[in-house]
Amino acid sequence: MNIYEYLGRNRRGETMRGTVESASPQAVATWMMESEIFPISIKTQAAGFQPPKWFTRWTGQDKVSALDLLLFTRQMANMVRAGMQMMDAIEGIQKTTASKPLAKVLQAVRDDLDRGIVLSGSLARHSSVFDDYYVNMVRVGEGTGKLEEAFRALYNQLEFDRQMKQKIKAALRYPTFVMTALAIAMTIMTIFVIPTFAKTYAGLNVELPLLTRILLGISKFSVEYWWAVMMGMGLFYFLMRLVLKSPEGRYAWDRFKLRVPVIGDIMYKATVARFSRSFSTAMKANVPIVMAFQLVSRVVENAFFEARILQMRVGVERGEVLSRVMRTSGIFSPIELQLITVAERTGDVDQAVEQIALMYSDDVEYQVARLSQTVEPILLATLGVLVGMFVLGVFLPMWELGQAHFKR
Repeated sequence: MNIYEYLGRNRRGETMRGTVESASPQAVATWMMESEIFPISIKTQAAGFQPPKWFTRWTGQDKVSALDLLLFTRQMANMVRAGMQMMDAIEGIQKTTASKPLAKVLQAVRDDLDRGIVLSGSLARHSSVFDDYYVNMVRVGEGTGKLEEAFRALYNQLEFDRQMKQKIKAALRYPTFVMTALAIAMTIMTIFVIPTFAKTYAGLNVELPLLTRILLGISKFSVEYWWAVMMGMGLFYFLMRLVLKSPEGRYAWDRFKLRVPVIGDIMYKATVARFSRSFSTAMKANVPIVMAFQLVSRVVENAFFEARILQMRVGVERGEVLSRVMRTSGIFSPIELQLITVAERTGDVDQAVEQIALMYSDDVEYQVARLSQTVEPILLATLGVLVGMFVLGVFLPMWELGQAHFKR
């Protein structure tokens, strides 16, 4: 597949130009004629600068974004509802999408469909874009003849997940900005300000306070051995990546995040909301409950929750009722457990779980809205302690010298 630059005129004589990916110039001309565009020129687009693969992988330019996947899912639902053939639907989205990574994936999907592979099987070949939950929902839709409903449910689920992630990012944005600004200010003080005072103190020939000596020592080490500091930071980053890649390290880190004051509570409730919504969607699609637990465990993106969800799956496999396994998981509060218990008797478990998702979603939105009021005192207290340490460490020797001078 090459990219071609085309030039033509429509029925009104207006100039139409653009680019299109196609197999040959003849295919481009055919497409233009079908679009009522009279071809004037068709030429292969000149290859521009292509960044190396490691750069595109590092910057994420070769990945399909969550928004692109969301739009693709919605378009698929609309096209299936309109009765379009699967090949035509995929081709139509491929030609109109602005995402090159998605267009590349869709071309591979079209090739698979040409070879007789079903849609779910083709999507499963691209696990970096379509996870197990997505693939199995499509597979259920194919098996039941309700593919449109499957894509609709996936769209709602993806939109819900996107909103939850945006709320978590909004919750982290303010404290991250403040702590970053504080770290930059402390670095400037350590490297540029304290050394200036160190020259002044060097000529006093007096014993400096302990806090001042500590600050001077940190500043001297940072200035003279900056390379060691940079290497230490790089080593720490490398070790953290190794730890987070291990199952035990990722489990400990994900559990720690949920225990962070204020922020951890928001992340906890957002994760419960994502689990509940995903589980409800799977149950409504008639996915077996054991498989639903297995699929949803990979959606929550938290190793601690994943372990608890898989624990619930094992309980269900042993024949325990849903309310019991949810109670032993330690994830839900008594109110949610009561809703599940009543829903089991009425047969509306999926509705009850969806209600839990909505409850936690509203709670997360409320907590994010008032986050600044909750976090601001903590950040101000931290800022006050650090600034106070710097001020005392820098000016305390001068204060003591002034007191000694007045006593004389």
